Amino acid sequence: MTATLDETRLHTLLMKVVGDMGAAFSTSLVVLGDKLGLYKSLAEAPATSAELADRTGTSERYVREWLNNQAAGGYVQYDPAKQRYFMTPEQKAAFADPTSPAFMPGAFEVATATVHAEPRIRENFKTGKGLAWGDQHTCLFGGTESFFRANYIGNLVHNWIPALDGVEQKLEAGCSVADVGCGHGASTILMAEAFPKSTFIGFDYHPASIETARERAAARKLDKRVKFEVSDATSFPGSGYDFVTHFDCFHDLGKPAEAAQRVRKTIAKDGTWMIVEPFANDTPEQNHNPVGRVFYGASTMLCVPCSLALEGPALGAQAGEKRLGEIVKGAGFTRLRRATETPFNIVLEARA
Repeated sequence: MTATLDETRLHTLLMKVVGDMGAAFSTSLVVLGDKLGLYKSLAEAPATSAELADRTGTSERYVREWLNNQAAGGYVQYDPAKQRYFMTPEQKAAFADPTSPAFMPGAFEVATATVHAEPRIRENFKTGKGLAWGDQHTCLFGGTESFFRANYIGNLVHNWIPALDGVEQKLEAGCSVADVGCGHGASTILMAEAFPKSTFIGFDYHPASIETARERAAARKLDKRVKFEVSDATSFPGSGYDFVTHFDCFHDLGKPAEAAQRVRKTIAKDGTWMIVEPFANDTPEQNHNPVGRVFYGASTMLCVPCSLALEGPALGAQAGEKRLGEIVKGAGFTRLRRATETPFNIVLEARA
């Protein structure tokens, strides 16, 4: 027997689907707009499709369609009287300025990576196997750097570190820092630029990311104070670190408990461990919201497969503070608190 449909509820649902379809079809267009310089050029001056195509060395017919997609989505503006497209200051911050804390194209590049991964993840749904970070499409790595770097620009030095007990003062005076799971080194480099008296070493198990991180540090002339080494989170070398960090990666690990134990072994007696994780509450229903939807989506396609590939517990991007705290305390850290938070992150401070 077919259930009677509530037409109003059905219409509401379908409109949500239409919105998602628009977002899905626009994902690649945002990436194109970033990589082809369309946003940057439009941010400099309003343009017709022909003018923008001429300024960027692209085809007018493609640019015309792209502009109308962007205007329909509210990512750019259109002036019918002048038949020109332009960007508001907010749109420029979100799409045209890679130094902005609101810069978003990297997130769409990460989303593109999940589309490339779909065939393999589909099989993993049947087998329960994983997909290692390094085996994902290469667009994931640059997209992750771009997306998270914007967040770190807005929060790391000005909000997160000052929220920790005494860490900012140590960094200003000069101390040793280990940034574990550093990827392309965005977090490491931002800290090094802000605290010139301290030394930094970034660790990541993905060799290609470490090579990129080294190039980033050399380009900024930081390679005397900033080093990058290939190492996983359970065996990174060194001891007596005053400050150890994990940025948006702890939940991806294959052996998070062992990683916490490694931090405990390598950190100084009065050192601090900062764990930055995606914002999450402790029960699924508390995370059934727009931010949780994004994180559960990324977790399904990226985070859980990464941990499973390493035979890990697959904590997932919505692990929550309670579950993370159990692991941290299990490694011998006796003091743990939520130092601060944003709508997208929780920042935990652990002390021995």
